[in-house]
Amino acid sequence: MSLDDFENTIGYTFKDKDLLKKALTHTSYAYEHKLESNEKLEFLGDSILEFVSSKYIFNNFPKLKEGEMTKVRATVVCEKSLYKIAKMHNFSDFLYLGKSEVVSGGKNRPAILADSVEAVIAAMYLDGGLEPAEKFIISNLSEEIDIATKHVGDKDYKTVLQEKLQKHGEVKIEYEIIKEFGPDHDKSFVAEVKCNGKILATGEGKSKKEAQMQAAKKALEKD
Repeated sequence: MSLDDFENTIGYTFKDKDLLKKALTHTSYAYEHKLESNEKLEFLGDSILEFVSSKYIFNNFPKLKEGEMTKVRATVVCEKSLYKIAKMHNFSDFLYLGKSEVVSGGKNRPAILADSVEAVIAAMYLDGGLEPAEKFIISNLSEEIDIATKHVGDKDYKTVLQEKLQKHGEVKIEYEIIKEFGPDHDKSFVAEVKCNGKILATGEGKSKKEAQMQAAKKALEKD
């Protein structure tokens, strides 16, 4: 697939095609072909992403306190959200990866895809100024930000479960990862939550934290 196809999916046409290619060049490919990778662009893109999302939250949600705005931004500007953007726009079809990285499944590695989104944002900024970069960021993250603001005051499942179980005194609550499966770039985990040694529920997630949250959620749902 050509870079024209990529430009169509992200909604921006680059004047400097080499800049776009650099944004999609992973360190593994850069090393093999003696090129510059997208690492420096990632650094710049991260700052642009933080600024644009902060500005959007500040302007559109005036009732949020400073701490709440920080929490919303942290919820949205993360590897998980950037990975979703990369999948939505088929970034994996256009990345330049080294042979070993291709073999090990790098095209679907969340960290690589998330980093490439940051690099492309920086490339947009350098090629066309803040406006196209801001348009791309907001069009892809505004819905996530809206959702995050609605839940900014919510307690997480682990906190709610702990408060519920300790209502009548101290208890021992434990979380344990009892299983992990899948390839390194796409692992899943199963967690178990116990209260005073009694198993309450198990949960599954793409990270240990998510698995623990799901276990707590299921424990709460049992009542």
